[in-house]
Amino acid sequence: MAEEKKPSGEKKSGKKKVDTASFKCSNCGANMTFNPETQTLYCSHCGNTVDFEKKQAKELDIEQGFSKDRLWESSEATLFRCGNCGAEIVMSGEEIAKNCPFCGTAHVQKTQELPGLKPSAVLQFSFGEDKAVELASAWAKKRFFAPRKFKKNINTDNLRGVYMPSFTFDSKTYSTYEGRIGIEHTHTVGSGKDARTVTTVEWQHISGTYSLDFDDVLVSASKRLGQKTTSKISPFDTNASKVYDEKFISGFMTYRYDKDLTVCWGEAKGIMDKIIRRKILSKYSYDRLDYLNVSTTHSEVTYKYVMLPVYIGNFNYANKTYNFYVNGSNGKVYGKTPKSALKIAGVVLLGVAVAALLLWFFLKD
Repeated sequence: MAEEKKPSGEKKSGKKKVDTASFKCSNCGANMTFNPETQTLYCSHCGNTVDFEKKQAKELDIEQGFSKDRLWESSEATLFRCGNCGAEIVMSGEEIAKNCPFCGTAHVQKTQELPGLKPSAVLQFSFGEDKAVELASAWAKKRFFAPRKFKKNINTDNLRGVYMPSFTFDSKTYSTYEGRIGIEHTHTVGSGKDARTVTTVEWQHISGTYSLDFDDVLVSASKRLGQKTTSKISPFDTNASKVYDEKFISGFMTYRYDKDLTVCWGEAKGIMDKIIRRKILSKYSYDRLDYLNVSTTHSEVTYKYVMLPVYIGNFNYANKTYNFYVNGSNGKVYGKTPKSALKIAGVVLLGVAVAALLLWFFLKD
């Protein structure tokens, strides 16, 4: 174990700087975990806190990312695989994955496979599990058709903080375009009973160039937390992300990416293409679009492999697992909830009763 070094001029405030990868408490020897509230390593056994340097994450040249991977060191992390749903989760140091955060199963086993690409940045959690449970519970109470059992069983036992993989991309784009738009003109022809409305279209060819700079276009690198779900709990302030340090994930799980840099860059270009087309068309007034061809080149492309803080909850109902997600940075909640058949039947019966009552009043008169 590396020896902890005390920086010169250290104040006697209970906080220390560390440069060790073991994260053992210097007071009692217990494992320390990252505390989102204090943004320090924390020992739950004796209450000791240890601060560490948090550097601003930098953009990386995408060509270097394609040619050279930053791999995990075998001593840094361990890969676990869920035997039920197949989720692959990376955990730091000597931690043990007890339950899968996605399906809740205890069939999570250590594997000898290499975890793969190492993240370059992390957007750290800003609040703990208790706050996440509070936020998720408030969200669940607003789900009218959700069963009472679901609303009352959101707790730290079925919710876990997980860092989810994503890539962000910066790019300077230059586009050339050409297309055809139409403006509708409506007028009346004929008179009297023969009068009718006729619509004609005045077509116009358009062409030109368009430049747009993109900053931190976010693409989920996980199939389990896809782009749609990520967007539902966004925004994530990835510009505030820090240089990846394993201290951030101490006490948390880190989900392994399903989509690599090449795949995610392709998806990012698709997102940028849609925005560019929308921006180009917004320059014109038109009623119809015949076609628009856009050709775009990218320059000065950079990326970050960022881990996003997400609390994942799971709830089993009627032999089906329902997941809900809490943005570990801004507290936004999203998920799918089970629906109580009893509540649905009650609403239907109420609707039938109201309809029957209205019909009775109508026939009575």
